[in-house]
Amino acid sequence: MADLPDFLQDQTEEAIRRRMLARVPDHVDKSEGSFIWDSLAPAAYELYMSANWAQEVLRRGFASTTFGGYLDLRCEEHGVTRRPAKAAEGQVQFSGEPGTTVPAGTRVATSADPVSGTPSIEFETTSEAVLNAQGTALVGIKAVEAGSLGNVAAGAINVPVSSIPGVTGISNPAATTGGAEAESDASLLERLMLKVRSPGTSGNKADYVQWGLEVDGVGGVQVQPLWNGPGTVKVFIIDKEKRAASSELVAAVQNYIAPDPAAGSGKAPIGASVTVASAEEIPINVSAKLTLVSGATLGQAQSAIAQALRDYLRELAFADSVVRYSRLSAFLLDIPQIVDLSELTLNGGTGNIEIGLGQVAVAGTVNVRV
Repeated sequence: MADLPDFLQDQTEEAIRRRMLARVPDHVDKSEGSFIWDSLAPAAYELYMSANWAQEVLRRGFASTTFGGYLDLRCEEHGVTRRPAKAAEGQVQFSGEPGTTVPAGTRVATSADPVSGTPSIEFETTSEAVLNAQGTALVGIKAVEAGSLGNVAAGAINVPVSSIPGVTGISNPAATTGGAEAESDASLLERLMLKVRSPGTSGNKADYVQWGLEVDGVGGVQVQPLWNGPGTVKVFIIDKEKRAASSELVAAVQNYIAPDPAAGSGKAPIGASVTVASAEEIPINVSAKLTLVSGATLGQAQSAIAQALRDYLRELAFADSVVRYSRLSAFLLDIPQIVDLSELTLNGGTGNIEIGLGQVAVAGTVNVRV
């Protein structure tokens, strides 16, 4: 936060009490424990607390320093709202007596793990189903609580919460997906600043970026004007993990911006032929010779390098068009298990890697040796 205004500086309890005592005539006993000192001390403390809250009001009043619900209020002033948490979805297979009905809203769950402290995660069926002649039925499910915890592996859902006579087995044949936490303060602030600092003007590039980011699940947007002639616009998107977007996310953005090309039925203006596409992933493969600290293993170093690579490329996605050799080298040297490294290559070379429009760099293979 910027420097505090003069009237809020040096507002400690001691400083306030000292100023108050200075206004009392000198012939009056002002020593600690005297009547005057004891009378002014509580007031000095309350004034000190008031100064602290005044500082807090300033902090909560500006978008760059506020948080939580206060940030939501600032964003609402500009028509920007926080993306809510999303519940994971998937399918679960019930097995048992043929003809058994599984009502909509039937709850199933994963097993809790008391060793790791992992809680049980509950799901409920989204429609009614009847076990077929083979005694099975595949039913859609949705996590009871929104959030990324609902993204569980195949086979993890095996506990019946709601008892159903005739059902003897429960399992999810595939992982549940789509669960996401509510948008973070950092992401929300980034979208607010983008809208305030780069205001849209009836279909300019900034408009298309803002429209794309308004769709839940989008983590970045790039725009290519006139990509296929006059009136054409191509919008590239990535997901929140800074990876290529799914076909469902692409369709959602297309439907939001321009469901009917050039007709103006979405956000895009009349006459604009808009095509939404996922970014192309460009894998970044890292190879290096390492000198490790005593006691560190090559596996530990490899895992740490893979994580550092993912973190760097997430930061880079749709923000910078160059994967910098020197910067990645510096990141790797900051890893605790590594003393030194040599023969570092990125995709087989020792230079920067250019990332084109509509492309996103993602972590590839990590090959290390000693």
